[in-house]
Amino acid sequence: MEQFETLTAVAAPLLRDNIDTDAIIPSREMKSVSKTGLSAGLFAGWRYTAIGGREPNPDFVLNQAAYADTKIILGGSNFGCGSSREHAVWALHEYGIRAVIAPSFSSIFFGNCIRNGIVPVRLPAATVATLAAWVEQDPAGHRMTVDLAAQTVAAGSGKIYHFELDDEPRAMLLEGLDAIDLTLKQRPAIAAFRERDRRERPWIYLDKA
Repeated sequence: MEQFETLTAVAAPLLRDNIDTDAIIPSREMKSVSKTGLSAGLFAGWRYTAIGGREPNPDFVLNQAAYADTKIILGGSNFGCGSSREHAVWALHEYGIRAVIAPSFSSIFFGNCIRNGIVPVRLPAATVATLAAWVEQDPAGHRMTVDLAAQTVAAGSGKIYHFELDDEPRAMLLEGLDAIDLTLKQRPAIAAFRERDRRERPWIYLDKA
């Protein structure tokens, strides 16, 4: 998994509550079981003028020139609700999104972000609205910085906001670890347990001759 330490990038305001996974990537756009080939379907219902088409809707934020190279989404409450499809996070990541800042997230979507290299940042709704207003003044010039090590979001000089993230998901993102990699960090403890257990319950271990 790709590591995440600090990101300074254009942020796109998408301040709608209850943006569900079908809005992030409609089921009709899920034409692959892999993590690739999904970015074209990201926000397809809003991004294009017609269902199934590819003519950009000029009113949608990600189609506007000022928000080219967006890597941060500013969203509303309950972001990523709906189905548990991991494709929603895969599409965001393939498009280039590395952080989503919102007041709250669906728990499954939140976990999928952690496991796919996207930082889910929880900040109060009023703070997200303040950040969005600041970004909209000059999207390219008012780039935001997400510092995972410090657990802060910076928007210009002096505007720094702290967010919380538990130690385990933070470590996974900082070190680029998936769930298996995280477990393998405990190899010495696992080996010690197995050796102790082998001595205490030798009948459990059927060694090959």
